[in-house]
Amino acid sequence: MTAPARNGAVELVHERTGSTGEPLLLISGLGMQLTFWPDTLLEAFADAGFDVARYDNRDVGRSTALTALGAPSLARMLAWPRAAARYTLSDMAADAVAVLDALGWESAHLFGTSMGGMIAQTVAIEHPARVRSLTSVMSSPGPWIARPRLRAALVPAAPPARTPEQAGEQVVATFRTIGSPAYPLDEDFLRAYGRGAYTRNRDPDGGRRQLAAVLASPDRRPALGTVTAPTLVLHGEADPLIPLAGGLATAQAVPGARLVTFPGMGHDLPRALHRRVAEETAALVHG
Repeated sequence: MTAPARNGAVELVHERTGSTGEPLLLISGLGMQLTFWPDTLLEAFADAGFDVARYDNRDVGRSTALTALGAPSLARMLAWPRAAARYTLSDMAADAVAVLDALGWESAHLFGTSMGGMIAQTVAIEHPARVRSLTSVMSSPGPWIARPRLRAALVPAAPPARTPEQAGEQVVATFRTIGSPAYPLDEDFLRAYGRGAYTRNRDPDGGRRQLAAVLASPDRRPALGTVTAPTLVLHGEADPLIPLAGGLATAQAVPGARLVTFPGMGHDLPRALHRRVAEETAALVHG
């Protein structure tokens, strides 16, 4: 088993699924574990010429759970976000860099979804030498730029599951709310992911601490204007959690960024789009 990466006291469990090709680091969204990246997408990236690695962010999966920091209430996060946050997206960006170090990669292509896109943006801003290209997916340059629709905004408030089976059903219910209306929902995959994630997780409050970091983050648009890495922005036109305005703002902020939108795609990556997503990422890399 590969030794975890380390950023100070934080250990980050990671997996590398390839051995040749352009280095590609996948950065997960809020509360999502490395097991959420489906095999069909990993295979599509490999076929597109990438050596792929993925990892558990701090506070989810097998990476360090910062339980001792406590978990702020949603009301406090909304009222005093910076005071509520136990750590920042800059800390999580440093985690990503620690994973690159552990992999022996001086630099890599970054592919981040949702909160992972925010982390990837922050790496590109604060650690530009480590970024060969940036792909920001269903994300935003700031927490208040693209406000979620009401039904999607209630998703993070769901109580923690008490059994693996309940966790599986919660994941399905979540993606029935925020997923892609034009594509079938892979309920079998989501249930299996949810059950496995329940057994891998170390603290059910970890996602709340991640959310606090997101809500406390500043508007990155001015800093994104300094990013020189080739940048691709992918976004679903039917995303209820981070509406299309988030992708538009990201693409407008980064000089030369390319924006690709998908009709009928919500806040997920439907299986039918995996090849297209990998091809668009490869086109960014190979020009």
